Amino acid sequence: MSEQEPPQIEFPCEYPIKVLGAAHPELHEHVLRVMDFHAPGFDRRNITIRDSSKGSWQSITVVITATGKPQLELIFAELKTSARVKMVL
Repeated sequence: MSEQEPPQIEFPCEYPIKVLGAAHPELHEHVLRVMDFHAPGFDRRNITIRDSSKGSWQSITVVITATGKPQLELIFAELKTSARVKMVL
């Protein structure tokens, strides 16, 4: 049985990045700082924040205009440098 290759992304494109982490203002600040550095000018109106049922966790989704795989790799790596971040999708 042959394995299928994942579809190729054509850049530039609108790309959602979801960050899951401990609900805290520092999480928001970290996400915004990383996005401002690596995707300057992203539309802050395209940020979605969802709380867990008990409010201790949050998911923050930011939509950026991705310019290439290296940019996305840097964003993912830098987002993971915060202890509040548990997962980046």
